[in-house]
Amino acid sequence: MKMTRRQMAALLAAAPLARAAKLSGLKIGVTDWNLKMTSNPDAVALASRIGFAGVEVSLGRKVVDNKLPLDNPELIARYREAFRKEDFRPAGTCLDVLHVNYLKNDKLGQKWLVDGIRLTKELGAKVMLMPFFGKGALQTQEEKDYVGDVLREIGPQAEKAGIALGLEDTISAEDNVRIMERSRSKAVLTYYDIGNSTNNGFAVVREIEWLGKKRICQLHFKDNPGYLGDGKINLADTLRAVSRIGFEGFANLETDSPSKVVETDMKRNLSYVMRVVEEVRRG
Repeated sequence: MKMTRRQMAALLAAAPLARAAKLSGLKIGVTDWNLKMTSNPDAVALASRIGFAGVEVSLGRKVVDNKLPLDNPELIARYREAFRKEDFRPAGTCLDVLHVNYLKNDKLGQKWLVDGIRLTKELGAKVMLMPFFGKGALQTQEEKDYVGDVLREIGPQAEKAGIALGLEDTISAEDNVRIMERSRSKAVLTYYDIGNSTNNGFAVVREIEWLGKKRICQLHFKDNPGYLGDGKINLADTLRAVSRIGFEGFANLETDSPSKVVETDMKRNLSYVMRVVEEVRRG
């Protein structure tokens, strides 16, 4: 069936709006550790003042009395009050202690994973990042299979709590999906970090498009040690890929502070990201 000239004009006019709609669900947050306020409720007000849509909260690394630093009712209450006061959202949590007790070979990592699910829910967040870096990086197939099996056992608890467990690591998108499939849990997803993937030689745009909306729970944007836009990552191409898959949720800045003035540098990076978002929306 042929389109009338009026119908064609209407379709062309709607195209930019359709592209904008694909990024309308993208929210830009920030990690509390890059604000230099790890596990500190004051990060909420700072992130809000800078202009972010949310803050990702570290659950802490230094265990006290066999508890994670955030496993403290008074501290949780302070966070919840800070979020309420700023009309702000938690942009996920990070199970930082997995930098110490590696999930791939340390039973304590499994305990912290269970505790982290509970604390993430208490904070009101929906995503918990599971880091695999340094000595905790996934290097062998045996290690990847082991993590998949651990997540198969614990995944149902995350599903019941409504928490996504995000794999952030140094391996390919394909390897992450193999772990997800081995876990047999819809809670286990990929936490895609464009800086990590670039530095490990992976094609960011291709991986984001291959993973698709349903297999990515959250994103990290960074091009450390410099400012976004000054390095090797093409953020516009990345955002076009994010737009094409229709991703909705948080992309959190995990950016360094070259000038050592954190608030100023975060404002600069956020301003750059929002400018590129608008450029992509306009097509």
